Amino acid sequence: MPKIHVLEKHVAELIAAGEVVERPASVAKELVENTVDAGATAVTVEIKHGGIPFLRVTDNGCGMVREDVPLAFLRHATSKVQGKEDLAGIHTLGFRGEALASIAAVSHVELLTRTANDLAGTRYLISGGDEEGCEDAGCAQGTTFVVRDLFYNTPARMKFLKKDVTEGNAVSGVVDHEALAHPEIAFRFLRDGKETLHTPGDNKLKNAIFAVYSREFTQGLLPVRYELNGVKVWGYISKPVASRPNRSMQNFFFNGRYVRSRTAMVAMEEAFKGSLMVGRFPACVLHIQLAFSAVDVNVHPSKMEIRFMNERPVFEAVYHGVKTALQKEDTPSILKLQPQPQKPTQVIFPTPVTGQQMHLQPQRHQMPAVHDSVTFADIPAVPADKVAVPPPIQTTAAVPPANEPTAVESDLAPQTSGDAEEKPQKLIGEAFGTYILVQQGDDEIRIVDKHAAHERMLYEQLKAQTGDLPQQMLLSPITVTLSKEEYTAVLEHTELLARAGFDIEDFGPGTVLVRSAPVMLQENISSAVEEMAGYLAENRTSILTEKLDWLYHNIACRAAVKAGDESTPEELLELVRRLEKEDVRYCPHGRPVSIVLRRKDLEHQFGRI
Repeated sequence: MPKIHVLEKHVAELIAAGEVVERPASVAKELVENTVDAGATAVTVEIKHGGIPFLRVTDNGCGMVREDVPLAFLRHATSKVQGKEDLAGIHTLGFRGEALASIAAVSHVELLTRTANDLAGTRYLISGGDEEGCEDAGCAQGTTFVVRDLFYNTPARMKFLKKDVTEGNAVSGVVDHEALAHPEIAFRFLRDGKETLHTPGDNKLKNAIFAVYSREFTQGLLPVRYELNGVKVWGYISKPVASRPNRSMQNFFFNGRYVRSRTAMVAMEEAFKGSLMVGRFPACVLHIQLAFSAVDVNVHPSKMEIRFMNERPVFEAVYHGVKTALQKEDTPSILKLQPQPQKPTQVIFPTPVTGQQMHLQPQRHQMPAVHDSVTFADIPAVPADKVAVPPPIQTTAAVPPANEPTAVESDLAPQTSGDAEEKPQKLIGEAFGTYILVQQGDDEIRIVDKHAAHERMLYEQLKAQTGDLPQQMLLSPITVTLSKEEYTAVLEHTELLARAGFDIEDFGPGTVLVRSAPVMLQENISSAVEEMAGYLAENRTSILTEKLDWLYHNIACRAAVKAGDESTPEELLELVRRLEKEDVRYCPHGRPVSIVLRRKDLEHQFGRI
């Protein structure tokens, strides 16, 4: 008995549909791309409950004549490719002739369409790939697709869909990308009856960016316009000061098509090299135009990946375009500044937190520079000639000027850790503004990374806290612009963030409002929220305890004294004392807090033994 047989038509249709239609966002992408190819100047996308039970796309494009409507739902039927020679230079977004057939195979589809020359339009119904009706209907010029009950006949596919809010965000992302790809088209997006996007369609990219993201994001952009070797690059990149904690706001469009391009991404980030801190990434909305024959878009059914005939011209055009824009931004202005008298930096030692909410202004509003102060949370100052720990009090201590030596030689009371042997300790000083040098007994020198040590102490302090972390109410609430995925992730985790000391609320699509932050976190609150949002968006499936632990790590790392920050001898003494008392070995990232250099090893290096 033969084992190979031909699949039934409807089974083959369902299998083929799985390559094109993965989720509601796939449907939205195919239908919106059709509206662009139809010459529409206004497009409206509407969804309910994530787009699974209801998704509608309306445009004012050219429409279809009745004879073409049934043909449009046949597999490999298209008006965009006539022969194999057309595949060498595809200039439309759609070309496979598979989308409508795949969508109709797994849903109930209603189509309304009319051309400018027809008096009456056409209403066409198709469900599960089977035609159910075709009749005259009154409608405006253009086309309207209504897709209902997606995957109603493929329950296995339905099981893999995510929550409505997640699926809705994916649809929203599709509309956002198309709006940025085609600023000449006015896009509207309605979600459960609420309009969340409306672009003007005035062919001005910056206005489209403003509608998709926010005023704050738009104000942090630099224009790019460059041409090299037949490749045109135009659009906007973020200023270095407006960088992001991840790449979620990097948008590349090749000949009007949104794609993920490693070539363009690497070229842009190479141009930014030296302008960004480690772990920060540029945002962009960049259009790259090149000959249609120089790029192959027929790589994957999703059309999200492309191949270049030659990547080098693309890389060089993007690199030099971005580099030129950054160099223009870096051109300094000539200013006459009055010399300011130097003042000793004040170091604030806060009192221990008690759990109640404190009304404080973040330090970033008080100090003109980031490194003007160093805060050792919950670590009181200890005079150099004292051993006993004084009661926690609010004090200030002036840091000596940078040109004075900070190395001191002071006795520190020996501390024990378990059954470890007690050794007298003597503070030698600090190297490179980062490492504390301590002599232990007569045979060891201990080198302590002060940031790693302080970070670990703060992390343990946060973990030991019962209930929500103490908050400080911000005098001026901070707005933070996020990607759709990050925005949703933050709103889904407001209770978790409250446990970490953040009071965050919705402030409109893509924006959240920060009213309170942990007392320990005194600066760069916006950056902290951006980084936390990126983590939560990428780790939705992690358990809550892991997420909370990561938040504690992040807060402790940001609140800890930084390498290069100036510290008084008293602060260094107290940090080493606490380090011994708490037996801290590693920072939360797993790096060692200290290393020991033995006397005999040192003498061996100098040839003494």
